[in-house]
Amino acid sequence: MEIPPRFQALVTEETRPGLFTRRIVARKVAELPAGDVLIRVAYSSLNYKDALSASGRPGVTKRYPHTPGIDAAGEVVSCSDGTFAVGDKVLVTGFDLGMNTPGGFGQYIRVPSRWVLPLPAGLSLQESMILGTAGLTAGLSLARLQQAGVIPASGEILVTGASGGVGSLAVQILARAGYAVTAATGKAGEHAWLQGLGASNVIARVDLLEGAERPLLKERWGGVVDCVGGATLAAALKATRYGGVVTCCGLVGSSELNVNVFPFILRGVSLLGIDSVEAPMAQRRAVWEKLAGPWKPARLQAGAEECDLAGLETRIAVILAGGARGRTVVRLGEE
Repeated sequence: MEIPPRFQALVTEETRPGLFTRRIVARKVAELPAGDVLIRVAYSSLNYKDALSASGRPGVTKRYPHTPGIDAAGEVVSCSDGTFAVGDKVLVTGFDLGMNTPGGFGQYIRVPSRWVLPLPAGLSLQESMILGTAGLTAGLSLARLQQAGVIPASGEILVTGASGGVGSLAVQILARAGYAVTAATGKAGEHAWLQGLGASNVIARVDLLEGAERPLLKERWGGVVDCVGGATLAAALKATRYGGVVTCCGLVGSSELNVNVFPFILRGVSLLGIDSVEAPMAQRRAVWEKLAGPWKPARLQAGAEECDLAGLETRIAVILAGGARGRTVVRLGEE
């Protein structure tokens, strides 16, 4: 497969202490770090973590100049250890991609083979990036709920932060798997959109928090996929049914959790943490196979919009301001 002399990549630079700027530059493949697999990227996606990295947040990326993008899908150009053949369609999510390793906002990446997953049958490269880290996180959440015994008959499943990337995909995946989903959002204008994605019911975030100062709330949720953290997670725990399970994967509301022990010791509620960055490959494969098959959202395209590298500047500002809806797929090449 022919490699061009230069390729396009979005690069964030620290132009002076504390001031970060972004621009599209021409890079050489030889400038990429050492790794087993060279991949020509066709699609990436924009996540909240990418927006933080692209803005110079040291908690995500420590070394600049840097190319963000924690997700990438494309074709193998070369593989030094024989794990993949030239032309294989693959995807990469998490690990160090886009954090301190140049990521999917460049047309080429080079990574260790242990980070790379063959594209599951049933997904196109574009579809895999509509899902991306957000879909994997939502899928891991559902897998943990099921492992803990939460089934559709367990009752309503609450999804918080439902208009965001993880939340909107969780709504779709849970609905596809047969669960009755209640979507909670702070965006009044997104109720009809969430119902179109499969939510049986949509509630305002303020309604979820009503009475949350009490030690316990009326039992309602058979399970919860929380993408927000903070007061929202605390309220969800207080309203979870006896023996119910709450998964936690986000902190856009707050990284702090102020909650008493009553949901745990009086109702036997379980709180499970979800991490998609370092999830073992066997676990990833199992979830991706479900995402490509029985859990594949029926209206996957309806929950996403597409842009190119040049369009990322506006999208980054929107996601940092809390105005993003669903998923943004970044097109870098051809399928």
